[in-house]
Amino acid sequence: MIWLSWRQLRAQAAVAAVAVLAVAVVAGLTGPRLADLARSSASVFDLLTGTDTTLFYAGLLLMALAPALVGAFLGAPLVARELEAGTYRLAWTQSVSRRRWLASKLTLTVAAAALALGAASLAVTWWSASLDGAVSQTHGGLPEHLTPVTFAMRGVVPVGYAAFAVILGATAGAVLRRTLPAMAVTLALYAALQVVVPIWVRPHLVPPVSSTIAFSRSTLDGVSLEGSGRVLVSVHTADRGDWILVNETVGPDGKAALLPQWFADCLPGPAGPAAPATPLSPQTQHAQAGSIDDCLTRLTQAGYRQRVVYQPADRFWPLQWAETGVYAVASAALAAGCFWWVRRRLT
Repeated sequence: MIWLSWRQLRAQAAVAAVAVLAVAVVAGLTGPRLADLARSSASVFDLLTGTDTTLFYAGLLLMALAPALVGAFLGAPLVARELEAGTYRLAWTQSVSRRRWLASKLTLTVAAAALALGAASLAVTWWSASLDGAVSQTHGGLPEHLTPVTFAMRGVVPVGYAAFAVILGATAGAVLRRTLPAMAVTLALYAALQVVVPIWVRPHLVPPVSSTIAFSRSTLDGVSLEGSGRVLVSVHTADRGDWILVNETVGPDGKAALLPQWFADCLPGPAGPAAPATPLSPQTQHAQAGSIDDCLTRLTQAGYRQRVVYQPADRFWPLQWAETGVYAVASAALAAGCFWWVRRRLT
């Protein structure tokens, strides 16, 4: 049964192997130069070429799409194709039980998908290690490795995603009995999870840190003006790589509050009431008179602070393993449901 399953999988496995090899070759050819740049200059972002940044975002896109494609093109046809063609009857009337038939298919496909995504993630994570969080001395930068836009495309979590996506596709195929609808459902459900998990699950896998920060030029991250005239202030923590979950102003009573109206009038130039609703960076503020410092000092003296809830940058790997564990448990539960459906509901 394992040999038959492999023969059915080998074409897709060959395509995946070629794709992973191509990723590894590109990473091996371009990665050492980027690592040398990062070691020689603190502002590596300013030394990057357009090709470098294109490859960085291409890596993000690849790792974002790969688990979904694996689930749709490997997982969804796994059972649905057999049901559509009727070939499952031949296997079940021989010496192979339904459980063994499904176990062989799932085990081999999940292993192949996890191996391919693991190798691709290793190459992309190694290549981008020197670029994650790189910031220009003038303008621009690349996302940190703990932020949602990069976290899911690094480390070990893509392996968990791949295994889950394959089992999700197989379960959808067993229930729907049609390959194309199963592929569509797999893609839709996987995409929904990639929105739900970073917002409501990942921030709480490890208890976040809460801190109250006084306003000053050194902690100020930006000032913006909403169309309604409301001024918003954000601050940053000591480590720019921290993943900030909540950034809100609290009043003298320690509760969430709006900034006082006088603060908008106090701000110089571009941050004043007539300014457009665009962020004002600390570098821009520094070019103006020191009145921004006076405004922040007065705000602090009035008892206002900024409450920040965040995941520290050094929790990247604990969060990686925790989320991988969550997907492993979900995969096991989904696989159990798939086995039950095949054994009890399919005729």
